[in-house]
Amino acid sequence: MEPILQFFYNLVPGLADLPLWIAATIVGAIVVVAMFTYIALFALIGIWLERKISGHMQDRLGPMEVGGWHGWAQTIADTVKLLLKEDIVPDKADKPLFRFAPILVFAAALSAFAAIPWSRSFIPANLNVGLLYILSISSLVVIGILMGGWASNNKWSLYGGMRAVAQIVSYEIPVSLSLIVAVLIAGTLDMQQIVLNQSGSILSWNVFRFFPFPFIAFFIYFIASLAEVNRTPFDLPEAESELVAGFQTEYSGMRWSFFMLAEYADMFVVAAIATTVFLGGWQAPFEFLTFIPAAFWFLGKALLIVFVQMWLRWTLPRLRVDQLMYTAWKVLTPFSFALIVFVSLWKIL
Repeated sequence: MEPILQFFYNLVPGLADLPLWIAATIVGAIVVVAMFTYIALFALIGIWLERKISGHMQDRLGPMEVGGWHGWAQTIADTVKLLLKEDIVPDKADKPLFRFAPILVFAAALSAFAAIPWSRSFIPANLNVGLLYILSISSLVVIGILMGGWASNNKWSLYGGMRAVAQIVSYEIPVSLSLIVAVLIAGTLDMQQIVLNQSGSILSWNVFRFFPFPFIAFFIYFIASLAEVNRTPFDLPEAESELVAGFQTEYSGMRWSFFMLAEYADMFVVAAIATTVFLGGWQAPFEFLTFIPAAFWFLGKALLIVFVQMWLRWTLPRLRVDQLMYTAWKVLTPFSFALIVFVSLWKIL
């Protein structure tokens, strides 16, 4: 039986008396609503936190007035304002594609949450190819971005969309290759099994096994994942100084907010993958700390990586397009291939 079904059977005893397909449908709907709610809350907190981090790094305070303590309700006020704005569709845009693009981008980001193991007993879909599923479903974001840029009938949007496609497709290669290093160590694509293979102390985590190869792979994955989610220094698809707002230029109101939700959801997904594959997932760093809930460790590690993503945004300058491609094809990809060879030989020997 799926762990998620067993989890809800234990939580709601009467659920087990229903036919399996009805129970699975109810559980699926609950999980989708729960994940959507989590993404919305994470985006609200993430935007507020990013403003505070940027403020302190630039020696200012960030939001302070609206909502009381450190302006915690500023993002809520901005969200309400955003949802009340007029939804504008350009006259000469390809209207069906223009409307569908943000939905596709967000749906791909939401679907990636299905295979993330939050704890030993809570994983929405325990797939034996969970890592491959996440990498595959996340690739749909590229189609949605290009669709939005092309359908806007705006040259800046099209430039931004094409930049995004070139960037994301290029950096998918070092991302996948760096994860293969950990897959070789674990011997499986099952996300939950990858976590279980790292049981023990912090030295059992993949990032420290066969040192230094997985550690370098983790570093390569983190750099490439920044480009995957359009974060600085790889935010060229949305380069405000060059392309207005990139592929989002013609979007407003609710449709623009879907792009923003997807961006923050993708930030968490890449952090969750790094946590699962390299940092022991929901495992505690030391055995005497296992009394702390597993979900706490998982969220703590993932949110720490998200914090570093935000930190780098206000630290590093934006790369040029040629530097972006050079980094992907001539630095990260060759190093990733070399790591796969070294780890394979190490495993054989």
